[in-house]
Amino acid sequence: MENLINPPDYRNDTVLPLPPEVTAEAWAVDAACSGNPGPMEYQAIDLATGARVFHFGPVHGTNNIGEFLAIVHALALMEKQGIKKTIYSDSYNAILWVNKKQCKTKLEHTQQTAQLYQIIARAEFWLRTHTFRVPIIKWDTQKWGEVPADFGRK
Repeated sequence: MENLINPPDYRNDTVLPLPPEVTAEAWAVDAACSGNPGPMEYQAIDLATGARVFHFGPVHGTNNIGEFLAIVHALALMEKQGIKKTIYSDSYNAILWVNKKQCKTKLEHTQQTAQLYQIIARAEFWLRTHTFRVPIIKWDTQKWGEVPADFGRK
């Protein structure tokens, strides 16, 4: 992992310590879950400003569901606002699920998870009915450290 300074003197496009290969014209998304399943939340951070773009939760769910919903939330918000930025996620599964337009969770369907399943269905419907042309890139945690949207609870 690189030893990054904040802000790096070679970058004028961000207030965050970003590696040279990471674009600041991007949002980073991440989810956190206490237990699996458990209270889950997700958020997006603008890599140019360091500002939180959105936050959702906590609701009873899993980390993978949160990672998936964070990407879809970012895509839908970008479309609504008419912007195109790269999306970084540290979740290979979530990126795969988004590309397949289906949340492949094994979370039990119960009264406690019913609301979350409605949100998942809405996200899957959005993916099936919208075309998105923004890069969704796997954040290389081993090389770059924690994704900037990380909740810092490890």
